[in-house]
Amino acid sequence: MALRNIRREGDPVLKKKTVSVTRFTPPLHRLLEDMRETMLAADGIGLAAPQVGISKSIIVLRDEDKILEVINPQITSSAGEITALEGCLSVPGIYGEVPRYADVEVSGQDRWGENVEYTASGLLARVFQHEIDHLRGILFVERAVRILSPEEVKELTNKTE
Repeated sequence: MALRNIRREGDPVLKKKTVSVTRFTPPLHRLLEDMRETMLAADGIGLAAPQVGISKSIIVLRDEDKILEVINPQITSSAGEITALEGCLSVPGIYGEVPRYADVEVSGQDRWGENVEYTASGLLARVFQHEIDHLRGILFVERAVRILSPEEVKELTNKTE
């Protein structure tokens, strides 16, 4: 396992639509492990393959004490809407208010190519949508209805320390 460099806003790979994964081989498993370690080392709650320079349809997410790996994820159902604060490992120090579905159902495949389905609400639903956006070349700042000012960010980070 290795830590990967997280690509930052402005890197062309973050604007590309990804390609589907069709081979579920040891190199994919290594990439998933690297993405997991990179996400955890950066104290993130989600990471998409483009964020580590790989234009493939792969995401990893933290759900409490579990790590979810989803290959070729698709939102199959959605309901409600809620606007909440988001940040991104690829856009450090920037936070914005982003409207998202409150509840989603997501289908995809696991590391062996077996079908998986998840039903998510709240934060996990938001993380799924945020990471799936990365697979479409969309950053959260493009969906934000408002970007916080530097003063608001400072106030926010002082409250969490």
